[in-house]
Amino acid sequence: MLPPVLIPLTWLGLLLRYPQRTLIIGVPLLAVLGSIAGWLILDQHNNQRLLDRLEMQVLYTPTQCPTNAPLRVQLRNNTDKSLKDLQWRIAAYRPGESINLVETLFTEAHYSSASPLAPDSQWHTCLPLPSLRAGYRASTLEFRIEHRQGHFVR
Repeated sequence: MLPPVLIPLTWLGLLLRYPQRTLIIGVPLLAVLGSIAGWLILDQHNNQRLLDRLEMQVLYTPTQCPTNAPLRVQLRNNTDKSLKDLQWRIAAYRPGESINLVETLFTEAHYSSASPLAPDSQWHTCLPLPSLRAGYRASTLEFRIEHRQGHFVR
């Protein structure tokens, strides 16, 4: 197997040595690979556009949620597709600042249900606090949803 770096050089060598045969095989192959790459980029762009239309809010509400899970996450599907699954990270900031105070950045929350979230419907849950840096109280921080990733029913 050729290393990936040598593939274009090998194709160029074959093009110089056997131009007609190489073009007969290479042009359709490049067209197929280009169309697959274009389709994947377009699909990813459409999925991101749908994710951007989701309305998500996270609030510190120890009175509405259990004491071991005081963060209330509300999700509203403002798209025309049903939401299959969704993962996100919760970040914590002091008001007006841009330094994330969550100590472990690899904890992710997710939407899960027996059926996809239909268009124009809502979902909510209560989540535990992420581990915060020492010296900060959850009641003084703003919580935000970041790094959303998800899939919609096609």
